[in-house]
Amino acid sequence: MSTVRSSIAALLPRRSDLRRQRLRSAWLFLLPMLVVLTAVAGWPLVRTIYFGFTDASLTNIEGARWIGIGNYFSVLSLPSGATLYDGLLVDPAWWRAVWNTVRFTVVSVTLETIFGMIVALVLNAEFKGRAVVRAAVLIPWAIPTIVSAKMWTWMLNDQFGIINDMLLGLGLIGQKIAWTASPDTAMIAVVIVDVWKTTPFMALLILAGLQMIPGDIYEAAEIDGVHPLKVFWKITLPLIRPALVVAVIFRGLDSLRVFDLIYVLTPNNLQTKSMSVYAREFLFDFDKFGYGSAASTLLFLTIALMTIACIAVGRVSVSGEAR
Repeated sequence: MSTVRSSIAALLPRRSDLRRQRLRSAWLFLLPMLVVLTAVAGWPLVRTIYFGFTDASLTNIEGARWIGIGNYFSVLSLPSGATLYDGLLVDPAWWRAVWNTVRFTVVSVTLETIFGMIVALVLNAEFKGRAVVRAAVLIPWAIPTIVSAKMWTWMLNDQFGIINDMLLGLGLIGQKIAWTASPDTAMIAVVIVDVWKTTPFMALLILAGLQMIPGDIYEAAEIDGVHPLKVFWKITLPLIRPALVVAVIFRGLDSLRVFDLIYVLTPNNLQTKSMSVYAREFLFDFDKFGYGSAASTLLFLTIALMTIACIAVGRVSVSGEAR
């Protein structure tokens, strides 16, 4: 017994040294990436946060004055004696942009998850020409967002767009619709284009999870005569939950910072203006660089908090499945 204890005691320092060597090697390999990331992303982020506390403009960035939280919230006393509240946190336009972004994220990610699941299940089945279909499905995702937005702008045009012609021919609408200009349909148009473009991305991630499931499980379920719907709810869905959580997190965080699709498809539309578009307007169009930096900082904090929350929820979900 004493011999075994002495052997274990001798192995423990070696394992500790090996672990330290692995950690040291890992940090050594990560160091170049961390340096580049700090230079490319870290420094601009710090500068943006700093400018959010100043009255900087494009013509006077270096001479900007420190105004504290004035861009976020300030109290102004008018000559009449009335009190006026100003700043980003009391700006109705900002909160409208927040609501537009959240609504867009929830609706688009939900639809993309449902359609992505359907596409992934189809692509996971055995059929002739499956490789060609898999490649074709990825085409919308491979097209640059700017190109997709411009293409759909022409297709959704109320005068010569093909979408209106098709719907009129099918008798689904009685007159042409200005999809991207009307307040009632602008957000619908944006969601349709985003779902068309990004569903292949969701399908790809879910398909990776489906292909990790052993085929023996489905064979056993088929022998036992289990209904396909029950197989999906009791076997497929629980086993792909980690991949599904990762896909939803990735897509949700990407949707929160949506800019190019909305900026090209529905410019100057209050019904679709996102937080990124709002920040860009004040940064460059209105020449209020400090105010726009404050909006960018709040956008960053929102995404950071959502990232932390999603990772925490994902860990709980995955660990719960593991138990």
